[in-house]
Amino acid sequence: MGAVRRTVVATALAATATLGVSTGQAAAMPAVDTVVNGILSVTPLCQGTVDALIIACTQLETLTPNFPLMLDLNPRGTHLVVLGAGLTDDGKIRPVLAQRLEAALRAAHRYPQSPIVVTGGVPRKGITEARAMKDWLVARGIPPERITEEPRSTSTVENARFTNNVLLHRRATGAVLVTNRDHLERAMINFRQAVDARIPVAGIVAV
Repeated sequence: MGAVRRTVVATALAATATLGVSTGQAAAMPAVDTVVNGILSVTPLCQGTVDALIIACTQLETLTPNFPLMLDLNPRGTHLVVLGAGLTDDGKIRPVLAQRLEAALRAAHRYPQSPIVVTGGVPRKGITEARAMKDWLVARGIPPERITEEPRSTSTVENARFTNNVLLHRRATGAVLVTNRDHLERAMINFRQAVDARIPVAGIVAV
């Protein structure tokens, strides 16, 4: 895995030149999260189909609440993907999911052209996680037509698989996942595997 990680780092540094950042700047600024996350998300190795490379790329990322670079590069084609969490027995949003939605709302306001996908099934009182999330966002001013529901998934792997179908249908050019810190790395790995090198995947930590 050490050789894989070195390859990923070298590729990421090379990509900085393409994006207008010098190698010296990139090496000196590993804590600049918008640069690091954006570079790793768009490097060819991180968009590959080799699990070891996908895992290494994802583990190297500094996951933060900052908005990934791809949202600035192509907001219209980049989809915000909010991952669900269990609802209360009466179908209400729990605090952990409210954190994700608050982070998604900030990103949605900053990038008003970016479509939104809410993903999660497991209904409570007939309400899926996806429907509860959409209702929450609409109640706070996000147009309903901007939001696509994915209401079938019951796990992170299914979030990735079923949302990939939505992204493929919508011809998305990138996806930015929104979830909590302890969930984001695993979610990014699952989504990068699911999209099969078609589009880059980045993430935002909900706080």
